[in-house]
Amino acid sequence: MNLQSIIDKKDQAAKYMHDEITYICKNLPKRDPGSEGELEGCKYMAKVLTEQCGCDSAEIESFKENPGSFYGWIYITVTCMLISLVAFFFVPVVSIVLITFGLVLAVLQFGLYWKFVDKLFPEKTGHNVTAIKKPTGEVKRRVFFNGHVDAAWEWPVNYALGGVGFESHAIIGFLGAFYYLALAIISVCKNGMTPADPTSTLGKCALWGIIFVPFWIGLYFLWNKKRIVDGANDNLSGCYMGIALLKMMEDEGIELENTEVGVIITGSEEAGLRGALAWGEAHQGEFQDVPTYILSYDTIYDPKQLMANYRNLNGTVKTDAEICDLFMEAANDLGIFCKKGMVPPMGGATDDAAFVKKGFRAGGITGLNHKLENYYHTRRDTWDNMNEEGLAGCYAVTAKFLEKVDDGALEKK
Repeated sequence: MNLQSIIDKKDQAAKYMHDEITYICKNLPKRDPGSEGELEGCKYMAKVLTEQCGCDSAEIESFKENPGSFYGWIYITVTCMLISLVAFFFVPVVSIVLITFGLVLAVLQFGLYWKFVDKLFPEKTGHNVTAIKKPTGEVKRRVFFNGHVDAAWEWPVNYALGGVGFESHAIIGFLGAFYYLALAIISVCKNGMTPADPTSTLGKCALWGIIFVPFWIGLYFLWNKKRIVDGANDNLSGCYMGIALLKMMEDEGIELENTEVGVIITGSEEAGLRGALAWGEAHQGEFQDVPTYILSYDTIYDPKQLMANYRNLNGTVKTDAEICDLFMEAANDLGIFCKKGMVPPMGGATDDAAFVKKGFRAGGITGLNHKLENYYHTRRDTWDNMNEEGLAGCYAVTAKFLEKVDDGALEKK
């Protein structure tokens, strides 16, 4: 079906998104992972989807999680580093064990988003929403648009020093770990279980390494769990991309004949994609009656940074290239800038990575520079710091993407 009539209303759709996001930021509780605010956000959007967007259903589902673990591993890793420094001067082999454990923990818990130490942290209940608008005829395909409702804990270093300061701090801290790991290995190879003499070259190098200690201690304060940001861009903008599309369709009286359209609102993305992983587990085996596609959005802000991400989760997960290709084709048809990219190593992840890991066809769209912006995970991510041009452009491409999906473009590939 030709959706040009709602594509042309991209500015109206952007204003609608901005108004809704403003309302949520001003009136709903803070939405940290597994919180009452996250649940209230889910309830509000489920109501919007059924009352304003013509969805036949909007189900809220709960899941158990341990959100504190996603950054809580830092405490364990940094403590291992600090103890390893002392251990180097007494039992260097212990230093090797502690640093190795701390680094492996970092890779598993943050690099791969494994639930390696989750059970060490308090359990909470997160929530997802699955809303569906049925077509007028036989369902031949299905597309879900996804965004996460939860907001991040603030990153104080990014707020104070910006992305360069934040990334430099983290890099220096972990370089320190590798520095002492190398010294400890050299010490064991050279002296066995006997610690290095502090007056030797090796010992002096270890003493100079104490300059890393302030950076390690600073890592304890990498996140502030007491301050929750508004998350207007990250990621109410992503939630409202699919909602706005259905709202415009409802206002125009547009009914698709054979394409079922849905919205998945996930919780606790900021806690390691826990909501999307839970959704994938809960719905494994479902939605296999027809080809089903998921398009995830995260932080739709800068029109010059609109990007289809072909790899995700620190570059370790390959997303659905055909879905990403079709989004880029839709952007090209409209003359809207969109580039091909990825969520790089140390860049984290977006929910499409979790859906792919659970066996669903999913692609991911972002609208931010993967080099940290000063609003990213800080109190600057507010309703009055949004970009309606960026919202409008992504919305228009999304509508064109749906038009192509409805025409069977993905089945033809």
